[in-house]
Amino acid sequence: MENIEHINYIKVPAAKVFEALTTQEGLSAVWTRKLIVKPETGFVNAFDFDDNYATKMKILVLEPEKKIHWECVEDDPEWVGTHVTFDLSENKEKGVTTIILKQLYWRELTDFYRYCNYNWAMFLFSLKSYCEDGKGLPFQDRKF
Repeated sequence: MENIEHINYIKVPAAKVFEALTTQEGLSAVWTRKLIVKPETGFVNAFDFDDNYATKMKILVLEPEKKIHWECVEDDPEWVGTHVTFDLSENKEKGVTTIILKQLYWRELTDFYRYCNYNWAMFLFSLKSYCEDGKGLPFQDRKF
């Protein structure tokens, strides 16, 4: 079983990062403009990347300013059953939030795994840009 793990440091309070990761406004600026999200445990967020199907993530855990945990319930077969977690910790003295992003339970290391690994790093770059500068880099603005 394979996992993807990334860490980044964002110079804003954890509350702002949490909001960006749980709201329509934040996720549309960071990940994709085509989405249906609701910050509610049990809700199934839907993300559209212009590929004729939705990536659906069921929200398992929402701990404000601390943790977000999704389970992929519909997408490419390699994603279904994987879990995506965002762990946040804020250093108030430095004004920095550490974010650890993981996509857990990949069945095997494939080229798609490698491609997704790269794209999660881009996701964190977009999140940092959005939180610190007010402009993310959603799917529709990226070059592939």
